[in-house]
Amino acid sequence: MKQVTANKSPTYAFVSLGCPKNLVDSERMLGLLQLEGYQLVQEPKGTDFVVVNTCGFIERAREESFASIKEMIELKRSGGTRGIIVSGCLAEREKEQLLATCPEVDHLVGVFGREQVTKVADRLIGGLDEQRTVFKPAPSRPLPDGNRLRITPRHFAYLKISEGCDRLCTFCAIPKMRGKHATKPMEEVLAEAKELAADGVRELIIVAQDTTYYGMDLYGEPRLAELLAALDKIPGLDWIRVMYLYPMYFGDDLIEALGKAEKIVPYLDMPLQHINDTMLRRMQRRVDRAATEALIAKLRARIDGLVLRTTFIAGFPGETEEQFAELEAFVEKERFERMGVFTYSFEPDTPAARLPDHLPEEVKEARRERLMAIQQAQAFAWNEAQVGKRIEVLLDRPVAGERNAWIGRGAADAPDVDSVIYVTGKRLAPGQIVPTEIVATSGYDLVGAAVGAPR
Repeated sequence: MKQVTANKSPTYAFVSLGCPKNLVDSERMLGLLQLEGYQLVQEPKGTDFVVVNTCGFIERAREESFASIKEMIELKRSGGTRGIIVSGCLAEREKEQLLATCPEVDHLVGVFGREQVTKVADRLIGGLDEQRTVFKPAPSRPLPDGNRLRITPRHFAYLKISEGCDRLCTFCAIPKMRGKHATKPMEEVLAEAKELAADGVRELIIVAQDTTYYGMDLYGEPRLAELLAALDKIPGLDWIRVMYLYPMYFGDDLIEALGKAEKIVPYLDMPLQHINDTMLRRMQRRVDRAATEALIAKLRARIDGLVLRTTFIAGFPGETEEQFAELEAFVEKERFERMGVFTYSFEPDTPAARLPDHLPEEVKEARRERLMAIQQAQAFAWNEAQVGKRIEVLLDRPVAGERNAWIGRGAADAPDVDSVIYVTGKRLAPGQIVPTEIVATSGYDLVGAAVGAPR
């Protein structure tokens, strides 16, 4: 159905928004389009169509998604592109209402309609508009993520091990968009990991909506420890990083796997959201303060050099000044190496939206700033303690406009969400792991000099 003249393939541009899980979906759609002969270009202007893979998680993310859609609509109005396909979580959440809001969008593809993107593109190119939406029910097993056209640097990649979430936290709309938790079979995960390693990936970043729940629906028990032990043996990989660990199902087997593996870096991303027991119950987190503190103590005791990343919500409905002060004191005490804070986002289709005592935006913002001020002091102190140490740094890219200067990350730094390390050294290249001496700090970032041969 694609119209190809003079051996010219239809061209398209792609905008990927949101989290790493959504990025994996983007790369899968890019791979499918490439296999069908569509040509990806950098600039949307002059293309046959644009795909916008959206995020719909919180209000700020939806605003960014709508802004990108409207930018493409303006391009279409000026003749800069023939069509617009909107996919991903915002499409899944809004469904046909999105077409009513943005009638110049040509097609919608829901989260689980992802595999149909080439057929949608064929219809757009062919001028067929009798079916403008593709929404599929959540499958019992996650969709395949192989044959991706990766848009991350060649040396790192995200690997999605499950889809959806069973947690039903009162503030979160993800289960409405992504469905119930569905474990990707272990053999499929390992096959994808081997494919990525063969494609040059040195750092594999494990993602899911709820990583520690891996295996519960498929095998009847959590199997993350077993999966990580198998991933640790794959040749070619140097670092394995584990993200989105919910603070449940941390059995001794999982902690042992994390602590003893050769390739799993001592970095855990474990969103906690709050520490006051009343707030945790209102959020329906199912983990109380005592269990959280016991888990943190056990992790720090059994994983050498552990770097903990977490996130909190400031200004959840009903949060009192005393409850927030408890959270402040907890952050002071635990001294997280990495931390982010979100203000509570009102989500109309979540249970938290119906709770009483919503707080003014200025109160939420002020509390976020207070919590981040505590974290900034702790992060800067941690950085100062790194000066003089020698660590391995994975180089991501050169510093623009500079010679022999590079931007990289250590084991303590996940891409895009954490700090970076500036490295000076000759004859270096992206994707190399370089022994580096840390010589200075620069705010949240570190500065180092290469002191050994890269590998």
